[in-house]
This record gives sequence, structure tokens and C-alpha cells, in this order.
Amino acid sequence: MKITDLLTTKTIVLNMSASSKAEAIDELIGKLDEAGKLSDREEYIKAIEAREQQSTTGIGEGIAIPHAKTSAVAEPAIAFGRSQEGLDYESLDGQPTNLFFMIAASEGANQTHLETLSRLSSFLMDKNFRTKLETAKTESDVIEAINAKEAEEDEEEETTSTDGKILAITACPTGIAHTYMAADKLKDTAKEMGINIKVQTNGSSGVKNRLTEEDIAEADAIIVAADTKVDMSGFNGKPVIEVPVAKAIHEPEDLLNKAIHKDAPIYHGNQNSSDSSTGDQNQRTGFYKHLMNGVSNMLPFVVGGGILIAISFFFGINAANPDSDQYNRFAEMLSIIGGGNAMFLLVPVLAGFIASSIADRPGFAPGMVGGLIAITSGTDGTGSGFLGGLIAGFLAGYLTVGIKKLLAGLPNVLDGLKTVLFYPVLSIFGTGMIMLLINPPLTSIYTGLLSWLEGLSGANIALVGLILGGMMAVDMGGPINKAAYTFGLATLQAGNYEFIAIVMAGGMVPPLAMAISTTLFKNKYTDQERETGKTAYALGAFFITEGAIPFAAADPGRVIPSMVAGSAITGMLTALFTIHLTAPHGGIVVIGLVQGGLTQAMLYILAILIGSIVAAIIVGFLKKDLRKA
Repeated sequence: MKITDLLTTKTIVLNMSASSKAEAIDELIGKLDEAGKLSDREEYIKAIEAREQQSTTGIGEGIAIPHAKTSAVAEPAIAFGRSQEGLDYESLDGQPTNLFFMIAASEGANQTHLETLSRLSSFLMDKNFRTKLETAKTESDVIEAINAKEAEEDEEEETTSTDGKILAITACPTGIAHTYMAADKLKDTAKEMGINIKVQTNGSSGVKNRLTEEDIAEADAIIVAADTKVDMSGFNGKPVIEVPVAKAIHEPEDLLNKAIHKDAPIYHGNQNSSDSSTGDQNQRTGFYKHLMNGVSNMLPFVVGGGILIAISFFFGINAANPDSDQYNRFAEMLSIIGGGNAMFLLVPVLAGFIASSIADRPGFAPGMVGGLIAITSGTDGTGSGFLGGLIAGFLAGYLTVGIKKLLAGLPNVLDGLKTVLFYPVLSIFGTGMIMLLINPPLTSIYTGLLSWLEGLSGANIALVGLILGGMMAVDMGGPINKAAYTFGLATLQAGNYEFIAIVMAGGMVPPLAMAISTTLFKNKYTDQERETGKTAYALGAFFITEGAIPFAAADPGRVIPSMVAGSAITGMLTALFTIHLTAPHGGIVVIGLVQGGLTQAMLYILAILIGSIVAAIIVGFLKKDLRKA
């Protein structure tokens, strides 16, 4: 099948009117719909948006390839659009995009269709071909350029070295575009450098050019350029370079140089070889990979639980309390689902998925148990919060890896018992015992801090505000945060309304700051982080500090100090403005309960905004620009 069987003059827009990414997507979808290629336009839009949330399809060099494989496509098709001025498509290289190929693959697309779509992705790596598309005057010129390119490729005999010393695997989430573009970039660059290479592509149509045991045995190094899980079970003892698929598209020469010089860690099965530093901090492997596995799986609990809690506040601050005059059964149900369950599970889930990333499935159970102990087994029933969960996750993961190594010498007849008996019993026991021993000392910080704060109550109010505000951002639900909040509650019950205002404001800052930072510094956050940032606006507004945990867990060294600084400033300003609040929770919902009328309420909001903006700017400057990564 030819590319022009899928791309026709009816699905070409030579002069796009779009000026933004959203408008470009909408314009191309409209062209496909107008040509009768879609059976459900709205569902196709959702599929395209879901793909963009995984990572931008603006691959750089002026090209974007939005694509989706869905039942909303009536007939496989390609839409081509060209923007003369170019527009911001959030491309990986940060440059304007002017060539757009929207790929619509039906859910039942056969292998021929998928191979055709993949061939188009490969063609776009040719600069001369792109130039012809950029200068085409009519829709027919576009079709002619593509046909000529296909004819040129057909004349060239494809030669793939099966005895190459460098191997590679490329894979992207959908397996349509980036997979093959990365493969072609590696092959073309290797040819220029005089390097023999064999590239396996894990695409939608299946695995092509599969690496054999003989290939792997003879390989000097292996490049894995993937944004999805790849089977690397046969790579033990080999130098392996693991990078996102975009690296192979934009930096193939660098990857190949590392490969031929064996500048890569040795892969050791479940223990990610890149735990040893390779000097490339952008390789999403090792510690960072395990951490992000936990964070990404924890995220739905934070967002879903936090929003449900926030909705319950609309019925009244105490609407979930059966003993309150405000009691509302529906609000109580929202609070139970969101706070009592979803938010309660976020730390165990974080720990469980960190551990499973390190030790595969055997690590999940001890990680979950360790995370649960982190939030339940501590002084006075409190726990060590998400920081304890991080400790539990890595502890469970590496402990399980150790147990697996320890039992590796057992007779083969016992292999069946390892997974169902030995691994879970020993790893859960070991993780549980260690967490039970270290968690109480961690959480004893709570009582000590509470006593210390009580001793500060007569000190300079601005200093107390600075300390209380900063404490709310240190561990976001852990013992330090809880000590500050408990102190605020105790003074509220005693008739002092200053301290609860300080701790609530300080607790609102972290999620608000991260939301603002992801808006102001887009190039320093991933697509997923920017989407999480949008939700963090709501979570911060309702005083759900946990909304910042995904950011803090992923990058504690930069995020936590920045948040502490912003929250401390907000706490100090709240104290200096002598804000008095009579409610224990609720965030924006209870702003009207600030004593002193509108002026004081506005000053309270100002204090929160100043701290949030300061924290957002600090963390924004500290983070690295992903475009330069």
C-alpha cells in the first residue's frame, strides 16, 4: 500500500489558519472528518489528546505527527497540514512547527496500513523530502513529492546487518511514528559513521528485525530507546544504554559514540544497570526510573481523592462530620472515598510501585506493606508520611532483590515455591520489621516538635509564622506537617485564631506554587507534570497540601526547599497581617470566615499568592530545561 492511498488531496491543508497547538489539532481533525474518515469525531479528539498527554508528538525540526489508533476512525487515513508562519506545538526542540501529519489508524488496522504509516515517519527524516513539502504550491505537488520519495526508496535495496556489533531497540507508546523514526535515525547515522548496527522495532504491527540470541552474544553494546516497557531479559552482562525514544531521534551520534566506546553500565537483570551513574542525568533509569514509577501510579489517588475532598467542602466545612449541624450524608461519602481511602492509599501505592520497579512483581507486596506501616505505625498513631513511603519503597525493592539473589542457588525443583512462598514471606517480613523499627523514631519528631512549638507561642509572632509556615511544606502530611497543624488546631480550640490561619496558608502554598511553576516554566516539566499542575490549582485552593507530593517525590532536592521558602514567607506575612481565622480547614471556602472583613481577607489571599509565586519562581529556576536535556 502506498502512502498516497491514505493521504489524498482531500486531506491536505496547505495554508493552516491555526496559531496554537490546540487549534492545529482541531483543524486537522476537521479535515479528516470532512473527508469522511472518522466515525466519531469527539472520540477521536479524546484519543489524540490522550496521546499528547503521554508526550508531545512535536518531534522537532519543524515536524509534528499527532496520531491515534482508535475505533473512532472509520477508514485509516493521513491528514497533512502546513503552517507558513509556524506555531508553538510544544516540540521537543522548542522550535516552531510548520509541517503536520495527523495519522488516523483504525482499531482493526491491518499490518499493511501500519507499515505504510511507519514508512511516512521514516521519510520525514530526509531533509530534502521535507524541503519539497515546505515549497509545494498545490496539493498535487505534495502527492507527487511523496510518490517520488516512495519510488526512490523502492529502488534502494534494503540491507540490514545481522552481524552488527551494535544493537538497538526502539519503541514508543503507540508504536506508529517515533518507533520507526528513531530506528531510521540510528541506522542512517551508523551508516555515516561506518558502524554496523541492527535495530529491532517494537511497533503496532509487531516486533520487526528481532534481535536473536546470537546477535546479543556478539554485540559490543545495546541501545534501548523506548518510552514503554521492553523485554531485556537476555541482556545480562552486556553494556546497555537506556534512553527515551526522542534521544535516538535527536542525538543518534552521541548514543552510537557511547555504544562503540562501551560507555554504558553493565545490565544485571532486575537490578537496573544504570543505578550506577553514567553521567547522563536525562536517562530515565535507575533511581529516577523507580521513583517515577511510584509517582505516576500514585498520581490518580492524589488527584481523585483530593478533588472529592474539595467537593465535600462545598456542603460545609464540617459537613462530613455526623456530629455537626452541617452534616450531609453525601458530603460524608465524598470525604470517606477521597480522604479515608484514596488519599490514605497514596503512600502505600507510592512505595509499592517503587519496589516493583526495582524488583518486579515480587517487590510490590512488601512495598505496599512498608508504605502502610509508614503512615500508620508511629508515635501517637501518626506516621512518617510520604518521606517514610519513599524509604519503604526503596527498602522493599532492594531487599527483595537481595532475597532473590540469596535464593538463586536453591534446587530448580523449588523454583515454583520461590514466587508464591519464599519471596513474599521473607520480603514482607524483612521490610515490615525494619519499618516497624525505624518508623517510631521518625514519627517521634512529631511530639518533640509539638512541645517545641508550644514553647514558642509567646515568642515574636512573625518568627513563629515563618517557622509554622515552613513546617507545613517540609513533608506535606508527615510528622513535621502534622505537628504544625496540630498546634494550630490546639490553639484554635483555646480561642487563639492566629496560628490556624498561618498553618492553613502555609499548607496551601506547595500545590499552588507547583501549579504556577508548571504554567510559567513549561519547558522544565514533562507533559504529565504540566497536566498534574493544572489539578494542583484546585488542590491548593482547598488546602490539600498533598497535591504537591508527586512533584516533591520526583525531585525532592529542588522542590522541597523551594516550597519551604514560599510557605515560610506566607506564614510570616500572615502573622504580620494579623490574620485571624475561625475555621480549621477548607482553604478558599473559608476565606469569608477571616475576622476583620474584606480587607483582612484580601491580605490573607495576598500572603498566600506572594509565597506561592516566590516558591514557583525558585523551583522554576532550579529545575533544568528539558529542551536542553
